[in-house]
Amino acid sequence: MQPIDFWMVDAFSETTFDGNAAAVCALSDWLPDEVMLKMARQHNQSETAFFIHQDDGFGLRWFTTQGEINLCGHATLAAAHVIFEHLNYPQTDIRFTTRFVGDLWVSRSGGWLYLDFPAWRSEPTVAPSLLFECLGIDGCRELRVGRDYLVVLDSPQQLAALDPDIHGMLPLDKMICVTAPGEGNYDFVSRFFCPGEAVAEDPVTGSAHSMLIPFWGEKLGKTQMLAWQGAARGGELRCEWRGDRVRIGGQATTYLNGTIYLR
Repeated sequence: MQPIDFWMVDAFSETTFDGNAAAVCALSDWLPDEVMLKMARQHNQSETAFFIHQDDGFGLRWFTTQGEINLCGHATLAAAHVIFEHLNYPQTDIRFTTRFVGDLWVSRSGGWLYLDFPAWRSEPTVAPSLLFECLGIDGCRELRVGRDYLVVLDSPQQLAALDPDIHGMLPLDKMICVTAPGEGNYDFVSRFFCPGEAVAEDPVTGSAHSMLIPFWGEKLGKTQMLAWQGAARGGELRCEWRGDRVRIGGQATTYLNGTIYLR
C-alpha cells in the first residue's frame, strides 16, 4: 500500500466554494502516467496537480480527466498554496520545473500568490460556424486563436448571458475563452469553456490569462490590470504584462486534506 498526501484547494479565492477547485498530490517520485491519469479521473476535478521535491525546487505536472496538459494556472496556484501553507516552505519564491513550458515561479506576498508564466500571443482567425452556433451568438467583436479560441464580446452583460452548448463544441478540438471589457474595478472579464472535460466551464483559468493579459494589455495600453473570471462561481486576478511573461496574482484556501492509498 502506498499512501499519498492529498489536498483539494479553491484557487483564486479567499473563501471556500468559490474560485476554482484543484486536487493536489505530493509524490516522492513520479508515478506511471496511466496511474496519474486514473487518479485525476477519480478526483473528477478540472485538474489534478502532482509535484515532487527536487534539490532546486519542485517538479510539477498537471492532468485533466482526459490526459496530461502543458500548463495549468489554478492548479499551480493550488500546489504552491499547499507547499507554502501545509509543508511550511520557508522561502518566498517556489521554482517549479515542468515538462512543456520550462521553469515557472510562484511568489508569496501579503496573502497573495503570484504566478510567473509565459505570455501567449493570439492571431485573428475566421470563426467555424459551429463555434457561434454552440455559443448561441450571431457574431463577436473579434475572434482570435492561440492555444485556445479567444472570442471577444462587447459587454460583461453579453458574456454573463451566454448559455452555450459546451460539449457540442468538442469537434473544434480547442478550449474556448470568451472575454469582454470590464466595468467598475475590472479591466476585463472572461469565461472559459472546456468541451469534453469533467468540468465543462472552468471557473477561473490561470493559463487562459497568459493569452488574455497580452491581448487586453495591448488593447487598453496597460501593463497592470484587474480581471474577473467566472459565472456561477469565479475569482479575481491581479494581472501584469511583462513582455514575453505575465504575472498573475490570486488567493487560495484549503477545502480538504487527506490520504490516498494506492494498492
